[in-house]
Amino acid sequence: MTTAEKHDAVASPGRCCIVEAGGSACGREVEASAPLALCTRHLLQAYEHVVGEVGVTDVAPVPCAACGSRLGVHYPSGWLCAVCEWNLGDRPDYDLGAGRVDVVYYIRRGDLIKIGTSSNPRGRLAQLLYDEVLAFERGDRALEQHRHAQFAAHRAGGEWFEVNDELLEHIRVLSAGVGDPWNLHRRWVSERVASGR
Repeated sequence: MTTAEKHDAVASPGRCCIVEAGGSACGREVEASAPLALCTRHLLQAYEHVVGEVGVTDVAPVPCAACGSRLGVHYPSGWLCAVCEWNLGDRPDYDLGAGRVDVVYYIRRGDLIKIGTSSNPRGRLAQLLYDEVLAFERGDRALEQHRHAQFAAHRAGGEWFEVNDELLEHIRVLSAGVGDPWNLHRRWVSERVASGR
């Protein structure tokens, strides 16, 4: 029997189309919900192969030490963070300074919004009285000064600005799809640590 004849013999509707190593047709019944003409055994073999190549995204067994995400990608060799691709189980060495990320922060207290900058926003914000962290934007003092000039018409004093539509729209754009701004900051830090820059 030629290879084409073997394939034709296997390719009957409702039967697994795999030709086994010995040249004989698998011929097992294909489940009605199967996306390919493969029996359960061959679907599972294909799945295991794909998992080894691309991993499986799932809830990680531990939060990422670099960015805090609970979403991971599981490979046969271990877990990677699905957000920043940090090897779960590895500890970032923040003492080397690689985790420094300058941010412009937007916080609200009552009817005022403060636009400030810090390379350590958690430490800086611990020193301030505020009601809510609205957004973070990657940038240093130059970007902060640019934002102060951009919204200067609404300055209430120092780095505090009156709530206004233009500033609220800017914050909305920065926070779109972000959820918690601290998650975004953790991702930036972990990317910085992972890149070594």
